[in-house]
Amino acid sequence: MDSQIIKARVANIESKRESLVKLLEKPDLGTLRIDINQALEEIDDLIDELKRTFPDSKNN
Repeated sequence: MDSQIIKARVANIESKRESLVKLLEKPDLGTLRIDINQALEEIDDLIDELKRTFPDSKNN
C-alpha cells in the first residue's frame, strides 16, 4: 500500500475523532462510554504510530 494512501486514510479517521469527543459529552451513554473511550485511544495510537512511521507527515 502506498504511503500517501495510508496517510490519507489516517487523516480521514482523524477527522472523525471530534465526533466521538462530542458524543462523550452526552450524559446518557451508559456502557457505550467505554467503547467510545476505547475508540478514541485507538485513534490516538494510530495517529502516533503514523507520526513515528512517517515523521514528515503533516497530520496533527
